[in-house]
Amino acid sequence: MTLSFRFMDLNQRTNYEGKPLLESSVDPDPVVQLREWIEEAEATGLEEPNALVLSTVDATGNPSARNVLLRGLADNGVMEFFTNWESHKAHEIASNPNVCVLFSWLSLKRQVRVRGYATMLSDAESDDYFATRPRETQIGAWASPQSRVISGRDELERMFAEMEDHFEGQVVPRPPHWGGYGVSPTSYEFWQGRANRLHDRLHYWRHGDGWQIERLAP
Repeated sequence: MTLSFRFMDLNQRTNYEGKPLLESSVDPDPVVQLREWIEEAEATGLEEPNALVLSTVDATGNPSARNVLLRGLADNGVMEFFTNWESHKAHEIASNPNVCVLFSWLSLKRQVRVRGYATMLSDAESDDYFATRPRETQIGAWASPQSRVISGRDELERMFAEMEDHFEGQVVPRPPHWGGYGVSPTSYEFWQGRANRLHDRLHYWRHGDGWQIERLAP
């Protein structure tokens, strides 16, 4: 059965005209290449160029995906993000640390898919990052029981107000249930949209102490 959408044109097509992504032009280190693409996305004025989709799988094999923000990218490729350690994503990582990360810059006709495994950052690393957050978001980390059912918006705002009062005149400490994860990559795929759906796809995979690059058909 074909559904009709009154306000949607699902037959829209864009002919991608991105610049070539060639083996000879990319950096042999995927971390350097990823930084270059993030910086290019930022230079275009793209909103939140460090946003990524984090995909996890729960204990029964059901997948979930959500947007988080990249807050650190180490030279060894470890990607850092921060969240509530009692959230759905945290429970899923605890049961299966294998994750997939997707950066998507639609205006540049680019995406990067990274497979790896997630581990919790140390308390000291989480403390350091938490101290850089705006005070309101620090209080929000205390107020929100992330992923749990609440009665409505009023309850959330009430909990925030209570935490505001509780920490009035004080430095807000990091909640013990809040902190970071580091994703250690095992493979990367850089995707550049090209004309006629003949997209460029370069796959990096571990080869000894370095990386091997291979081209995938679009």
